Amino acid sequence: MGIAGFIAEVSGGNVVALAAMLSSLAMTSTTLGGLPILLIRGRDASDRSFSLLVDLGLGFSSGVMLVASFTSLLLPAMENFGPLYPLIGLITGALAVHAVNLLVPHEHLVKGYEGPERAVRKLRAAWLVALAIIIHNLPEGISIGVASAFSARDAVALGLAIAIQDAPEGLAVALPVYATTGSLGRSMIYAWLSGASEVVLAVLAAALTSLSAPILPLAMGFGAGAMIYVVSHEALPETHRSGHENKATLSFFIGFIVMLLLDTMLG
Repeated sequence: MGIAGFIAEVSGGNVVALAAMLSSLAMTSTTLGGLPILLIRGRDASDRSFSLLVDLGLGFSSGVMLVASFTSLLLPAMENFGPLYPLIGLITGALAVHAVNLLVPHEHLVKGYEGPERAVRKLRAAWLVALAIIIHNLPEGISIGVASAFSARDAVALGLAIAIQDAPEGLAVALPVYATTGSLGRSMIYAWLSGASEVVLAVLAAALTSLSAPILPLAMGFGAGAMIYVVSHEALPETHRSGHENKATLSFFIGFIVMLLLDTMLG
């Protein structure tokens, strides 16, 4: 039967249940990925070794997300519905995340504050970090939900890929929160919160997309565009600001290859 068939059978053919299962797996992976933060008790979270771990994790995640955007969303949408609506969705998804970046105040680990200047003093640093993580997870949750409404096979491939790359992302969430708050407990809560946001968005996206078949190609393109934007504008630039460019690039290619192999094995 294979992994895809097993998960699809357990979900009973219900696209919302499938989206909930796959996004819950991603949430669990994100939470567990934050556990290494427990090892740095009493150490400086800004230590260069921790920065390297974050860059490697973001590089790996970027490779996975880039391939998944094409193999599980954009190309299947274009093959089944033609190029027009998926490409409109692609552009809309990128513009939507760009707009959120401009309008919602948030804090990056290296890049620093981004958003309306008037809001920077009104929000604590930890909340700024949390908002950045939730923004970055919007495309992942939406993509799982949309893929679930289209194909169990593509949804499982995408869901497993996101779960794999969410483990290093969990550390990327926990580390900056610990650096700004000094609280290990809060760091783990934010790691869980970032994964939980994916579950909510995945279920909503699956429910909405399954109600209206005509919006499916738009939604698939939207998810792909949103993820590609995050990779290009946020994740990869973050990995090239701390002097770890070569290692982060290698990690990117490892993630790229892992997703290609995963997609092939589930095919």
